[in-house]
Amino acid sequence: MVVCSSSTKNPKDEESSLVYGHRLSSVGSATVTGDLVYEPNNMDLAMKLHYLRVVYFLDSEAIEGLIPVKLKEGIFAWLCYYYETCGRFRRSENGGKPYIKCNDCGVRFVEAKSSKTLEEWLQIKDTFSQRLLVADNVIGPELTFSPLVFLQVTLLKCGGISLGVSWAHVLGDAFSVSNFMNTLSQFLRGMKPTYPPNFNKSPPQNQKPIKPMTSESLSLKQVSPVGDKWIMPLPCEMDTFSFQVKPTQLAHLQVNLFENDSTLSPIQPFELLSAIIWQAIARIKNGPELNTVTIMKKSATSPITDEMHLRNNLFVGSVKADFSVMKAHLEVIATLIHDMAKDERAQIEEIVGRDPERSDFIIYGSNLTFVNLEDAGFYGFELKGLSPRFVNCFVDGIGGEGVVLVLPSPKDNNNDKNNGTLKCEEGRVVTLILPNYYMVKLKEELKECGLSA
Repeated sequence: MVVCSSSTKNPKDEESSLVYGHRLSSVGSATVTGDLVYEPNNMDLAMKLHYLRVVYFLDSEAIEGLIPVKLKEGIFAWLCYYYETCGRFRRSENGGKPYIKCNDCGVRFVEAKSSKTLEEWLQIKDTFSQRLLVADNVIGPELTFSPLVFLQVTLLKCGGISLGVSWAHVLGDAFSVSNFMNTLSQFLRGMKPTYPPNFNKSPPQNQKPIKPMTSESLSLKQVSPVGDKWIMPLPCEMDTFSFQVKPTQLAHLQVNLFENDSTLSPIQPFELLSAIIWQAIARIKNGPELNTVTIMKKSATSPITDEMHLRNNLFVGSVKADFSVMKAHLEVIATLIHDMAKDERAQIEEIVGRDPERSDFIIYGSNLTFVNLEDAGFYGFELKGLSPRFVNCFVDGIGGEGVVLVLPSPKDNNNDKNNGTLKCEEGRVVTLILPNYYMVKLKEELKECGLSA
């Protein structure tokens, strides 16, 4: 199903713009799902004001022969297995708890063009420009007309494309997005499942605290009710900046910044990079010292058994330092992050469940938030044996303390296959989404720490 829904934009001198010529349509599943309802759990609803934006850069060799018609044909079949992404939100009677009506309205499909080549895009130092390659939609104010997912295909000057995925976080976390997209690449390669779609999907049951809670979650922040427009107003002007950390840099940091033998340390690159950035921000940020942060990472307690089952399954916890972060040794901070982050999901679900109809919350940016996406399989999106040249991820709808994402680095397409997951010897990509007023100082601070920000 394809439904055209908008006409082309006509900006002045559009071909000199980075991105131009937008055309919108809706693409749905190839089969009718029937009268199905998908009810988000409390952890999903805790994420309803947040949005993930993921941008894939693909070489012309990878997409050779993949014309828009063929791409949409693959999407038709693919969405049969992800029918909940084609639905629209409703509320139960009297403005109650939101749920997804799986009515096959489809995902929004955006076609655009760029005046830049892939290489030129990768050389642009202004990371914020990459946001032009992915839709910035939010849900509401009319829930029944708001798509949950946008796919933007931007044709680059060199013949390659960027593929931007705009994703309502209420559907699932970044690992769900990577599985969602990797499955699309399988469909485009003709590797369709041998089993029919599962029309009995439901999110995991809400967790119940093992014992009565003695404290509230430090990672969850209640905000003023937003009604049916699911986005929190920006608390301040935010900036986005990404940089790559090479394997040699990581090795150098581990050797020079740890007092003990780094080869025996349990500290991983995520904790090391988070410690460096936490201390750097604490040194330049005005006001009380930054002693509490939120940690989000892949959950080890609830493995995914069905990769087509969307869920918000990230570990969410807070870490509070009872010492001066500005003056502490980095190994102490990194060890604190590694050892002391306690899972707060049960508390979050209990708090959200008290009033899921009217209360609104944020997690990302409620404190300075570090998100470990090292193992997200973004580079598992393979066409003709080639992985994306580069993948970046952003989060919108965040609080004023900001977010730091630690992502996998690009794969070497000449290396052995690793299913899109990260090899231990590879580097990392760090994406910062932070208040604009201290970003310049932060870059200088990180450069002194050995990070070429």
